[in-house]
Amino acid sequence: MQSLSVYRLHKLLVVVGLLHVRVNAQTSTADRTTETGEAAITDPNEECSPYSYPPVVNQLSAFPSIWEAASILSDDSAAQAKWDSISANIPSNISVKTQPPASNYSSDDPDCWWTYSLCTEPKLSGLPVDISAAPEPSTLGYGFDDGPNCSHNAFYDFLLNQNQKATFYYIGSNVADWPLEAQRALADGHEICAHTWSHPYMTTFSSEAAFAELWYSMQMIKLAVGVTPTCWRPPYGDVDDRIRSIAHALGLQTIMWGYDSEDADINGQSITDQTVVTNYNNFITTASNGTFNFTGAIILTHELNNFTMSEAVQFYPQLKSSFQHIVPVGVSLNKTQPYVETNYSLPTFEQYIAGAVSVNGTRVSPNSTSSFQSESSTSSISSSSTPPATTSASNAANRVAIYRGFLLLMFFGLIRYPL
Repeated sequence: MQSLSVYRLHKLLVVVGLLHVRVNAQTSTADRTTETGEAAITDPNEECSPYSYPPVVNQLSAFPSIWEAASILSDDSAAQAKWDSISANIPSNISVKTQPPASNYSSDDPDCWWTYSLCTEPKLSGLPVDISAAPEPSTLGYGFDDGPNCSHNAFYDFLLNQNQKATFYYIGSNVADWPLEAQRALADGHEICAHTWSHPYMTTFSSEAAFAELWYSMQMIKLAVGVTPTCWRPPYGDVDDRIRSIAHALGLQTIMWGYDSEDADINGQSITDQTVVTNYNNFITTASNGTFNFTGAIILTHELNNFTMSEAVQFYPQLKSSFQHIVPVGVSLNKTQPYVETNYSLPTFEQYIAGAVSVNGTRVSPNSTSSFQSESSTSSISSSSTPPATTSASNAANRVAIYRGFLLLMFFGLIRYPL
């Protein structure tokens, strides 16, 4: 089935799904100007074709070049003022690192460098401990790195139909490329954290450049989505106390993980597709053995490509059977105010596991002349719940058809990869 084009595979999913639930699909021209319109696109080729979103495009000159290492722009007085206000408190005695770690780096790991020793408890006073596990028992802090992926509608539809919320760690450059996809995370009730501007090894950057990577990722998420994150995840887990100090000064909580699916690391040699399957299965076995009965877990997974999202879909039922609760990381921490803006809130852990997923708030549009009302609803965490009001009835029906068609084809062994 891998010989099928993505487009033909998608069409097959639609047909199978429609036959199963007898949905009357209607052909229409895609609206690529709104989050709702973009989320309704079902052809991944169309999803990943570039589009222009003026509120972001018109402001790109105020950001570093997309996918290039960030630095403070010479005319960005706000960024410079913020850096000037925190720079004196950033340690200057922690050196810039190399990858891989230099042989002369102290075995005592004085900088709490995760890449060297998996250290998550800072040795520099005043810094909070990294979050590497969900504190609630038998709970999975569910999240995905490297988004938004342009073809993620099928995956987000799956989460929507499960009424499953997650934490998404968004790369600033990806948000600049796919702003409407980024907006969907908020509209669907997920939590958004920053994942830097260009996904570098942060400890290899000067302090000012590392600041720029975080600052501009936060500003781009604010511009495109309307909220400013208060959490981040370092690419490759590469963080030390110098970088933690910068993130902390920006109000960012550092989120790590305790287990790695390696779904983004396939090289065909030491790490293969089977490696990922084995890692998922080992993690599920660990959960089933009661390891997380007192403190939960976080596993590293990605929204990177069709394979990583497919594996997430494939293993979700087993994860759900192995953990009592699967929640966004912020929910596991009872972090009801996930953004700098206080007009948007997430449910408490107890509210979430009780089945009341309330996402309340308003999102100020990037266009200063208008505003956008985000999802405001309460829904039960079950596969039979009604999708959020942000999706029209016809679009929701089509999403259900695609989702069920996908599951049917997986059941009969006809496909492995998602749309």
